[in-house]
Amino acid sequence: MAVKEQVGLVVSNKMQKTVVVAVENRVSHQKYGKIVVKTKKYKVHDEEEKCQEGDRVRIQETRPLSRTKRWTVIEVLNS
Repeated sequence: MAVKEQVGLVVSNKMQKTVVVAVENRVSHQKYGKIVVKTKKYKVHDEEEKCQEGDRVRIQETRPLSRTKRWTVIEVLNS
């Protein structure tokens, strides 16, 4: 099975070794056809604590690290 990867924006880095990343998904409404932006927030493991708010990051799904953390930061794309 392939490993899931997504790109999102860091919206909070106030926890230790954890950041909150918002991932936008643009989908067409099934009936009306309008493009709708859906946002989902993930708690992501950041071992080196290198992410700042506003950074665009690539995240990867991993084993459960805590009750809510199932993703880890692969790389910081831009600051």
